Amino acid sequence: YCNIELQGCWPMLTPMHPTVLGRCIYGESRIVLFVSAVPCLSGCTPQSAAELRMSDQGKGSASTPAGALAPGSDTYKGWLFKWTNYLKGYQRRWFVLSNGLLSYYRTQAEMAHTCRGTINLATAHIDTEDACNIVLSSGGRTYHLKASTEVERQRWVTALELAKAKAIRMMNDQSGDEEPTTQSDRSEGIQGTLKTLISKLDDLGTCNDLIAKHGAALQRSLSELEALRVPVEGGEKVKGVNERATLFRITSNAMINACRDFLDLAETHSRRWQRALQYEREQRIHLEETIEQLAKQHNSLERAWREAPTLSANTPIGSERLQKGEASDEDEDTEYFDAMEDSPAFITVTATENTQHRSVSPYGLYRKEMQPLRRRRSHIPDKPNYSLNLWSIMKNCIGKELSKIPMPVNFNEPLSMLQRLTEDLEYHELLDKAARCESSLEQLCLVAAFSVSSYSTTIHRTAKPFNPLLGETYELDRLEDFGYRSLCEQVSHHPPAASHHVISQRGWTLWQEITIASKFRGKYLSIMPLGAIHLQFHSSGNHYVWRKVTSTVHNIIVGKLWIDQSGDIEIVNHRTKETCQLKFSPYSYFSREVPRKVTGVVSDSGGQAHYILSGTWDDKIESSKIVQSSKGGSGSEGKQKTVYQTLSPKLLWKKYPLPDNAENMYFFSALALTLNEPEDGVGLTDSRLRPDQRLMEAGRWDEANSEKQRLEEKQRAVRRRREAEATDALDDGREYEGFQPQWFHKRTNAITGETNFVYKGGYWEAKDSQDWSMCTEIF
Repeated sequence: YCNIELQGCWPMLTPMHPTVLGRCIYGESRIVLFVSAVPCLSGCTPQSAAELRMSDQGKGSASTPAGALAPGSDTYKGWLFKWTNYLKGYQRRWFVLSNGLLSYYRTQAEMAHTCRGTINLATAHIDTEDACNIVLSSGGRTYHLKASTEVERQRWVTALELAKAKAIRMMNDQSGDEEPTTQSDRSEGIQGTLKTLISKLDDLGTCNDLIAKHGAALQRSLSELEALRVPVEGGEKVKGVNERATLFRITSNAMINACRDFLDLAETHSRRWQRALQYEREQRIHLEETIEQLAKQHNSLERAWREAPTLSANTPIGSERLQKGEASDEDEDTEYFDAMEDSPAFITVTATENTQHRSVSPYGLYRKEMQPLRRRRSHIPDKPNYSLNLWSIMKNCIGKELSKIPMPVNFNEPLSMLQRLTEDLEYHELLDKAARCESSLEQLCLVAAFSVSSYSTTIHRTAKPFNPLLGETYELDRLEDFGYRSLCEQVSHHPPAASHHVISQRGWTLWQEITIASKFRGKYLSIMPLGAIHLQFHSSGNHYVWRKVTSTVHNIIVGKLWIDQSGDIEIVNHRTKETCQLKFSPYSYFSREVPRKVTGVVSDSGGQAHYILSGTWDDKIESSKIVQSSKGGSGSEGKQKTVYQTLSPKLLWKKYPLPDNAENMYFFSALALTLNEPEDGVGLTDSRLRPDQRLMEAGRWDEANSEKQRLEEKQRAVRRRREAEATDALDDGREYEGFQPQWFHKRTNAITGETNFVYKGGYWEAKDSQDWSMCTEIF
């Protein structure tokens, strides 16, 4: 017998800890080699297994493979291919396995300064796909690796398995988990557990010694048996071998029983530790919730304290911060704004003089008198955790209109586009306050804040709303609660267009027709709302018009989805010709600006600036009254900057915190949670009655997908019928009117010159009388 080292070959024989035994038979000028691979016994440690597969350095092996373990070392290094993304595919990376951690670098030189990623093998799952692939799953992430050959793959798998086993063993040795009992109980429990485990380990050690002893004796007996020549002696030797074999069997059975007892005990205590871990996890979650509630209460108290009317009547608003005890650092605050297209760049410097002035009132206690008469729902069923491969659906849709891509509800949220359009009214109180303003410039500041506030709900809302069916409507009747009524109708399907009309008893009317143009570009999705928004105040006759900016959804294929808003908004008061220029700065990784930044200037009809607006579209907007302006130095682009000296900024709008558990409810705001709440007496075409949307909200996504396909096919059948009727009318020389919206009709706007759909009346009267006979059945 001889020990044989099979460098680079034994991993193909057995994937786990092998012990390779060889037997050489010499004779007749030939060598016959028999190799057997058996599982490693308890005496085979990861280190000894590694030594089996490594040549002794200095025995003529001039080059050790790159992915090799030095004898007695736990470090394993080598090149592997790592999957990056669909554009670059697999990329070559240098991997280093050490102390239970698998780290990777772009080059070997990067090991000195930059690590590209680290995988903790103690919590990782190791799997193999084909001859050369390795799949590691850890912490919710999956890493796809590929070796150059099958042999190299098997070397890495073995090294990873050994490192994982050692890491788990070290983690268990260092763990000090205790059950949530008293200190004395925990001490007694630990001592008792340790004594029992030590006793079982002693039993295993004794059995192991006996097996080694009897095994050696059995080996000697077998050797002697081969050398026998005398039959009589052979009988005695055979008897001795049988006796030793019996002893070996008894000892082995004892060891097996001891191992079984040890396993049962380990499982019992594992369950206890699991319960202890669950208890600690629940305590941590409870603590986090408590801290979150305290933070919200602190924020509310701070806001109420700031907004409390404690100032005297003759106190300048610009000095309010100083009187509230805030630090007097206005002379040091200099804010630089990006230059907007067609408007000069500017710098604002906060004035220190307590100059008497009129300013836009701060964001007061809007909600104190806005409690709704009816208690509405504050939660919906949690979003199910369904997985779906987006790439398999989207790879064939590049360049197509988003509205023409058949999407399962897995990518939707349980609201229609009409309801998302109604969400613009989340901060309708800004318009209520603007209607009471005597100054049109102050009113314009509040209108600008309202236009920005409509984007605040989009920061986490990466899901797609349902495309409305042609003729679908949505009403939001808050007349008794907040004094307004809102109605939307889908007036066109290709291209998709929705008309919206809101009238408020508190002095304003808003209407808009929005057509969504969207393009999927592989890595991102651009959503371009087309159409103007009109707002008119009843008492003053001020008529404001503006348009929305472009929304971009990034990381459509790979990575975490996130939304950005970018572009310019010009708000024009067509009665006074006053304007507000707003700039939504696009996010840039290299920019030092605050993310999601919005800046703006409010100017009179002559172009003179009166207010500076600043903030972010996901948090707040402030206004600062300009008291002096002057020309400054040239900027980086050679343009001369205008320096504005302003009073302290006043808060116009602040985003409300999301409801509790919003992350499991599609990140809906308080208003969004109520939009799909069932209502009595709504029109037969109302979005609340749409069955696929209702099923999705209830978490029954498979049924929702089937219902969605039924509705879409029904709509296609109606369109084909209309097309056939139009063809027949053309053949007969008759006029064919086609689809006409029920509550809106086309009119040319005298201000913009555009022809669009506006509300023609009749809906609220039909609701009062509950006469919906004119509505078609679309669901």
